Amino acid sequence: MNDKEILILQLIKEDPFIAQNELAEKTGLSRSAVAGYISSLTKQGKILGRAYVLPQKKEVLCVGGANVDRKIQTTGQLQYGTSNPAESSQSCGGVARNIAENLGRLGCDVGLMTVVGDDPEGEWLLEYTKAFADVTPSQSLAGSTTGTYTAVLDQEGEMAVALADMSIYESVNREFIEKKWGYLASSEMVILDTNFPPGVLKQIISRCYEESLPLCITPVSAPKIKNLPEDLKGVTWLIANKNEAEALTGMEISNEGDFFKAAQEIMKKGVEKVVISRGDKGLIYFTNNGEAGVQLPPKVKIADVTGAGDSLVSGIIFAHLKGLSTEDACKIGMSCSMLALQSLETVNPNLNNSRLQETFKQYFD
Repeated sequence: MNDKEILILQLIKEDPFIAQNELAEKTGLSRSAVAGYISSLTKQGKILGRAYVLPQKKEVLCVGGANVDRKIQTTGQLQYGTSNPAESSQSCGGVARNIAENLGRLGCDVGLMTVVGDDPEGEWLLEYTKAFADVTPSQSLAGSTTGTYTAVLDQEGEMAVALADMSIYESVNREFIEKKWGYLASSEMVILDTNFPPGVLKQIISRCYEESLPLCITPVSAPKIKNLPEDLKGVTWLIANKNEAEALTGMEISNEGDFFKAAQEIMKKGVEKVVISRGDKGLIYFTNNGEAGVQLPPKVKIADVTGAGDSLVSGIIFAHLKGLSTEDACKIGMSCSMLALQSLETVNPNLNNSRLQETFKQYFD
């Protein structure tokens, strides 16, 4: 190999998904010259095929947020405008990261694509999560601070207010996604939360559609659902709560019929299957092939509601990958959510395939 080939190969080893235009910038060569050296390296067997390194195929790639979750729960009746005695805890969080851990605990081969700061919190998040998911697609950003989510819970465990510092996700751009597209392309299903900027979400949605990649969107919040483009063509699943569905459709949901009307409006945007959760009243589902229904939840003792929505999504997609019907997928999703509700952790540490099946059989079979 000559000096230019050695340099290019070293850059590829450092970043296997580096784009040719980025190689050109870093080497001072033209893009056509880089292409020639790439061809030469391929013929020499130094790199393989069209992709420099082919990622292992995953069942699911979760794309979006990974945060430090801080929970503060009052020990008595919550009173505004004054100090409240409380207990606090800290755990790994973030919608995409939570779903990845849930699916990993259920035995799925799952990856996580997120960004964290080059700080102790980011290192801790990735180190913990890699026990359940492949974090290779993720990246630590120099000079950035890892995202944080702080929830204030009342005595009953219901969320009173939540504060989110997610400014790190604004640094994710189209080039970031292009460089890492191989991870998405090698997945059977992509799960996307709405933490990334609008242009990035539009890019992922449109390219998944173009390449026929099954895609599930799960919003982070009502404000962030507005990051989604108007055209959701190609989205396989959209799983939202009442507030998020209202924000997406611009309509008020006040009764059961309104839930289905909202689902229809979302389907008009191009979504194939819509699920809208209704809190302690279960969920509704509606699909473009005529499936529709309501699922009511069994009564369980609630320890903490944080993470229940992420567990719902995890259960639904887990069942979808196993080939179950929409109705049964929703039941599996609710079973997974029930296990989360009974745990003080964002992801139930006792979650596994057997526990999920037992819960499903107990309440829904």
